[in-house]
Amino acid sequence: MEAQAVDLKAITKFQQTIWAQGDFSRIGAMAVIVAENLCEAANVRAGERALDVACGAGNGAIAAARRTWRPTVGLDYVPALLERGRERAEAERLEVTYVEADAQEMPFDDGSFDVVLSTFGAMFAPDQQRMANELARVCSPGGRIAMANWTPTGFVGQMFKTVSAHAPPPPGVASPVLWGTEEHLRELFGDRISELRTERRHLVMRAPSADAWIDLFRRWFGPTKMAFERVGADGEGALRDDLVALAEQHTTDQETILLPSEYLEVVAVRS
Repeated sequence: MEAQAVDLKAITKFQQTIWAQGDFSRIGAMAVIVAENLCEAANVRAGERALDVACGAGNGAIAAARRTWRPTVGLDYVPALLERGRERAEAERLEVTYVEADAQEMPFDDGSFDVVLSTFGAMFAPDQQRMANELARVCSPGGRIAMANWTPTGFVGQMFKTVSAHAPPPPGVASPVLWGTEEHLRELFGDRISELRTERRHLVMRAPSADAWIDLFRRWFGPTKMAFERVGADGEGALRDDLVALAEQHTTDQETILLPSEYLEVVAVRS
């Protein structure tokens, strides 16, 4: 029997509804430092054209705007997150243009940007090869593609694995944490990059307790919110217990929750 083709466009649409649940800006606020560090690693300079792909509430676009001395661009397909980004940019009096579009089909000409950023965003695109193609396409020759991607073995990667065991993702879709491995990045970008620099770093997540951390993600993080809805009343206890156990296993503090969450910081130079 022939295997059924994966409908990546339908999955993209489904994911869009997931990310629109809750309010990812509440979670993204914990990762502002990641975008700042990424802009430093990519050496974002004054006058450069910068794009933040799958920008959420604009961490990367805002961090870049602090350095470029010119307007930056943030792209995402969740209108509410783009509005949050506009509010943040206005509050800081930074010039950021927010564009509503699918990151796998960006409405920009080839080579439009000197720096293409993505912090925990592009890695979630269902069509990973197409996503890599788009990142490379809109980046100018000699420009940089800079990413922060969760690793498979880090805390967040293990959280995704735990959630998937209870609420499996659509069949045929590659795990997003593959973007957190250098080997997979080289496969995706191939000869379109002339240099690839990676560094394993950690974002420390903080909460007063494991239960408080789970409540935060269940309320505001679309994928976790959806997972609890999918398992229903019969399965939510087991999912919660497994997430509590995971947090308590990884915390480095005895009185509160401190979760060092490994990610791969990536800077690739466009050929």
